[in-house]
Amino acid sequence: MFNSRISSIIRKEFLQIVRDPRTLAMIIVMPILELFLLGYAATTDVRNISMAVWDQSKTTQSRALLEAFRAADYFVIDYFVSSADEYQALIESGDTRVALVIPPDYDRRLIEGDAQVLMVLDGSDASVGATALSTARLVGQAYSTKIMNGQALLSGRTSSSAPVEVHTQVWYNPDLNSAYFNIPGVIGMILSFITSILTATTIVRERERGTIEQLIVTPIRSWELIVGKLLPYVILGFIETFEILLIGHWWFGVPIRGSGILIIATSGLFLMSSLGIGLFASTMANTQQEAMMTVMMFNLPMIFLSGFFFPIAAMPKFLQIVSYLIPLRYYLTIIRSLLIKGVGLAAIQSEVIALVIFGVVIMGAAALRFRKRLD
Repeated sequence: MFNSRISSIIRKEFLQIVRDPRTLAMIIVMPILELFLLGYAATTDVRNISMAVWDQSKTTQSRALLEAFRAADYFVIDYFVSSADEYQALIESGDTRVALVIPPDYDRRLIEGDAQVLMVLDGSDASVGATALSTARLVGQAYSTKIMNGQALLSGRTSSSAPVEVHTQVWYNPDLNSAYFNIPGVIGMILSFITSILTATTIVRERERGTIEQLIVTPIRSWELIVGKLLPYVILGFIETFEILLIGHWWFGVPIRGSGILIIATSGLFLMSSLGIGLFASTMANTQQEAMMTVMMFNLPMIFLSGFFFPIAAMPKFLQIVSYLIPLRYYLTIIRSLLIKGVGLAAIQSEVIALVIFGVVIMGAAALRFRKRLD
């Protein structure tokens, strides 16, 4: 009889789990999703780093050097530029991470055995910058060894010094300090997680207590209710942003090189998306636990695919494409560019436009669904 009672309770619990699609998804789908995200996205082995080339020599020797960089399988030459301003603009916008500058007299200096090229690296992402820095030096050394071996075969003599030297310059973060990259990312994570979870659970808490019905019967309009419920979390989000900025700057030495107005404005744009996710989750949940589970199902993939933990360039192509649907990806690019690089609006305009679109679509859909549920 005792075993029979226990088996009845077990059967009842399994039936409740099966009948609750959110709990079922959390149990079955989330572990599989995390497994694939960690298996494919959790890697720092960065390859296919975008490179811009300013080849002022344009000779057979300079083309051979470029082939050596291509063969390394770490760099992809996406841009050929004709001035320092061009590759600087590409690095500032994040379109490229590396610029290779070959001087006009490269072929002559190579014959003399003292050719030098310049490699400019974007140090705002410490992991990508460190990979590019070490790989550039290794490519230069391997190419020099190849030339020296060829000269030895022809003349029977070996050079005492490397014929090609790769000089490197690391911009924005010369020491490749990982805090410069991670702390701006914490701002995005806090704005995404805290505001969406608090928004969803607070609205559902009102529904659980029955106070949401009391608000509905008052003369207050539905849009006024939405604004009144969301505005406190907008203020809290900005307070948390300033808190992290100040601690990051004064304690960890993270620079704040960009415009404060741009930082505030773009953070506000991103808040539209995260608050919209919280509002949308509140329309799908009946309890605070369900609301938190729903928000986590949105936020966990966002963290892995946004470039917060792992470089997007290191992910498989499919996940890189999926990451374009993640608002946090654009905000992290914006906040890191503003703080570390000190860029202006022109360098981040495509990311700002993306945030505007995501904010309007997500918040608009969530507000409409919330309003229908109120009605």
